[in-house]
Formats: sequence, C-alpha cells, structure tokens
Amino acid sequence: MEESPSEQRSYWRWSKRDFFPEKSFEDGESYCKALAATCPRLKDRLLNRSTDSHELLVLPRASEHRMNRCLTWWDLTWLAFGSVVGSGIFVVTGQEARFHAGPAIVLSYAASGFSALLSALCYTEFAVDVPVAGGSFSFLRIELGDFLAFVAAGNILLEALVGAAGLGRSWSSYFASMVKSDPDFFRIRIDSFKPGFNLLDPLAVAVLLITNGIAVSGTRKTSILTWLSSLITTLVIAFIIIVGFVHGKASNLTPFAPYGVEGIFNAAAVVYWSYSGFDMVATMAEETKKPSRDIPIGLVGSMSMITVIYCLMALSLVTMVKYSEIDVDAAYSVAFVQIGMTWAKYLVSVCALKGMTTSLLVGSMGQARYTTQIARSHMIPPFFALVHPKTGTPVNATLLTTICSSVIALFSSLDVLSSVFSISTLFIFMLMAVALLVRRYYSRESTGKVELARVLVCLLVILVSSAVGAGLWHTGKLGWIGYTVAAGVWFFGTLAMSLLPKQRAPKVWGVPLVPWLPSLSVATNLFLMGSLGSEAFWRFFICTAVMFVYYFFVAVHATYDVEHQRNDNSEQGKNDAGMEDDGNEGVVLP
Repeated sequence: MEESPSEQRSYWRWSKRDFFPEKSFEDGESYCKALAATCPRLKDRLLNRSTDSHELLVLPRASEHRMNRCLTWWDLTWLAFGSVVGSGIFVVTGQEARFHAGPAIVLSYAASGFSALLSALCYTEFAVDVPVAGGSFSFLRIELGDFLAFVAAGNILLEALVGAAGLGRSWSSYFASMVKSDPDFFRIRIDSFKPGFNLLDPLAVAVLLITNGIAVSGTRKTSILTWLSSLITTLVIAFIIIVGFVHGKASNLTPFAPYGVEGIFNAAAVVYWSYSGFDMVATMAEETKKPSRDIPIGLVGSMSMITVIYCLMALSLVTMVKYSEIDVDAAYSVAFVQIGMTWAKYLVSVCALKGMTTSLLVGSMGQARYTTQIARSHMIPPFFALVHPKTGTPVNATLLTTICSSVIALFSSLDVLSSVFSISTLFIFMLMAVALLVRRYYSRESTGKVELARVLVCLLVILVSSAVGAGLWHTGKLGWIGYTVAAGVWFFGTLAMSLLPKQRAPKVWGVPLVPWLPSLSVATNLFLMGSLGSEAFWRFFICTAVMFVYYFFVAVHATYDVEHQRNDNSEQGKNDAGMEDDGNEGVVLP
C-alpha cells in the first residue's frame, strides 16, 4: 500500500513549500501577476464566506493529524476558571482602583462581568454548532466573511501575544515583590529606551518559555494540572476574601467613587482583561468529547461563578487598603503587609503566581489553536497548522506564539500592554455578537435581497447608535439627553430586528432572547471601548494598519489561490466522475 503524504514527510520540515505552497508565490513573475490582480482578488475575499462543513471537515486536513478528543465539561470548567482567575484580578485591579475607580472598582468588575457573560453566551452557541479549534476566527469567517475574519484574526493574535506578555511581566512583578519589595528587582533598566519600554524583563521571558513548553506536551496533561492547581487557588481566594472583610474598614470605602461614573467605566474597560481567558477555552471545542453538553456547562457556569468571585475580591482589596495607598504592581500581597499580616504576603503572592501560571498554560493552548486554524485557512503560512503526531498538539503554532510574546514581554510595560489588550478583546467580542445576529437572521440559501436589506439596516442602526452613545460618553457632550436618544435609537433598532423572521435556529443549544442579548453585547462592548483613552485607539489603529499591509501583500493572494484551487479540483472531480470508460476511479480531493 502506498504511504499517504503525511506518512512520507517528517513533521520537522522547513521548505518553501511548507510556508508558501500557493501558486502566487511560486516565483517572482507569479507574485507580480498576483499583485496586479489585488483589487479583483480583494473583492472576491470580501464577498466570500466559509461554511460550517468546510471549517469542520476540510480545514482540519491541513494539520495532517487530528487533535485528541479528551476533554469533558469538568475539564472546560476548570480550564476557564484557571485561564481567567489569576490573570487580570491580580494584575490590573490595583492599578484601576487607584487611578480610575476607587472603591467603586467592584462596580467596574460587575459591569465587565455582565458584558463578558453576554459574549460567552455568543461564543457558546457557535462552539456547540461548529466545534473547531479556530474559535472566533472560524465563527466570523462563516458569518461575516474572509476579510473581517482576517481583521479579527490579526486582533486575536495581537490579543493572545499581548495578553501572554502582560501576564509574564506581572508574574515577574509578583515574584520580585515576594523576594524583595521591589517589582522591578529582576528587570534591567536601559535609560536610552523610551519610558514604558526601558525595563527589560528576562524573567518574564523564562516563564513564558517554561509554561508554553508544558502546554505543548499534551492537552489532557495540561488540563489535569490546571484543575488540580485551580482547587488550591479557590481555597486561597476564599482566604483573601474572608480576611479582607474581617480586617477591612468601612472608612476605606469613602469616597466610594472618587473619579465619578466615568472613572468606573474607564476602569471597567481595562479590567475586562480579567475575563478574557474564556475565549481561549472556546478553542478547545475540537478536543471536547461532547461539545453540545460540555461547552455550555463549562463556559456559562464558570463565567457566572468568576464574576461573583471578582466582585468579592475587588471589594476585599478596597476595604483592606485605602484606594490611594494601593500598590499598583502587586496590590494584594502588599495590602496584607499594610494591615500587619506580613506572612500572608507570601501566601497571596504564591496564589497570584500560580493563578498567572495557570492562565499562561491555558492561554498558550488557546493561542496555538487559534493560530492553527488561521494557518489552516492559509492566512498565515500552513506550516503553523501542523499537529504533531505524538503529542496531538500544534507544536509549530505554539513556537510562533511563544517567541513573539517573549519578545513583547522583554520590552513592554504593563500599562502599555493592558490598554492594547482590552481594545482588541472588546472589538473581537463585539464582532462575535454581530456574527450571531447574522447567523440567526440571514441564510445565503433562503434570505432574499429585501430581507437582507432589512437585516443590514437593523444591524447598522444598532452599531451606529451604540458607537454614538459610546462617543458621547467619552467626550461628555450633550449629557444625559444624548445618552437617552442614543439608547432609544438602539432600542428601536433591536425591536425592529426582533420583528424580522429568523432564518436559522441553533442546532442544539442557543442564546436566549435573541436579538436582545446579542444586541446588548454589541452595545456594552462598544461602550467599554469608548471608555478607553485615545492612546489605546491609536495603538489599535497602528497595529491594524500593519495587519492590512500584510493582508494586501500576502494573505489575500494565499487565501484566493487556496479557495479557487479547491473549487477547480471540485469541478474536475465532478467531470472525472461523469466520464465513462476512461480507466480512472475519480479524484480524491485534498
């Protein structure tokens, strides 16, 4: 029997074919012809949409080996808990309580938690219907098309890399504060570099390398390690909350909102980082035994529990220590020192370090699986789509994300990373809510032009009213009159959509109260984005512009070639199957 291509070729290979196998990159002449055809190819990509079956059945073949289905709802619950708890709560709570929200940081966490829960619901419906490793990238590619999926893909990778880098820096800060009361103790200052990028952090790089190494060894092993360590985290969190309330002072809660309502929502936009890990868990759908049961229980249940825990932890911090005296780099460990429980500093620091380590482990798994599905579509080289035959994990994709996040962590400070991370996360979650509305109200097979126009008008009203409301809030213009008008327009846009006929029902599990909950998710995510400073938007736009450059020169041509080669092969297969007495048995599609 002849060996298959995957058996003939070694996993460790580095040829041009593995990185750029598409026709457009065969030689200089082919690439020049491709560049000359950029406009029609871009139009093709803008109009092209993937399908559930293509993402589920065709794209995984590019990995040559399947990922192992080994996760249950229990694993997903603790993966979500481990990835979320310990990331933002120990990282940005002190920073935002001191500079933006004060004791009202608890309301910031409640607002962000509500928005995150809405987003988790949207993710859950998609992950149940299309259980693949691509998560939001695959879902957006199906409903909003290749171009918007690429924009999301770029921001997904940016979110993953920046998030990992931020956690690595925070791990270094907490460990340094435990060893010596100086969060920058292990960092190397370079005075000639710009502030925010002048403290090199080799320890953060080492932590990223170790955790990514563990994550790539096997999904089941990492899952077991995660839920066992998360049980310990739960006990320490209970200790923090109880001690915080026992030793807390009501006087520390006054004034409750020193920076006003605007400060509460400014903080809410940044602490959204604390909830971001759940989207990484959605990428584990391809490795879940029973997605229709396990994903809803794992995601929605864990996010509800996490929101309550975060609010209690934030409240315990601001009752222990006056908001103006909180240490922004290691808030919880230093807080125990300030109330005279020096020994507890080490317990809290160890918990924070363990929580961040677990977040890095799950984050590494999610980042690699996002990268794998993006590479399967050829938006980045398919070399990064390969799954190792022994570990059943995407080793190449893990190496890519590890190297990039390590470089970012070496140079960038936490405040620079947190704002970029938050805006990318909110943008992707907003697109996911839009995609769910499109999925329910539009079907390419049955929706006519008039019905499509109505859906688009309703979506436009929801998006514009939400964006205008967020803009008015950020600028402070028109006051409550402007907010009321924007909210009213949003309400009537959503009401109009609710009166339209739904074109598709969820296959197994669906978000309730559609279109109200997805529309509210759009509004809350845009509102939180509007609460971020202009500097975050500039960084976001610059990063997105760089992504567009790559798309126009590489990705649009690679995806165009793959799609049209697949269509040509399909047509050829039909023609060959219809020929009689030609001595052939047909064409096997890739």
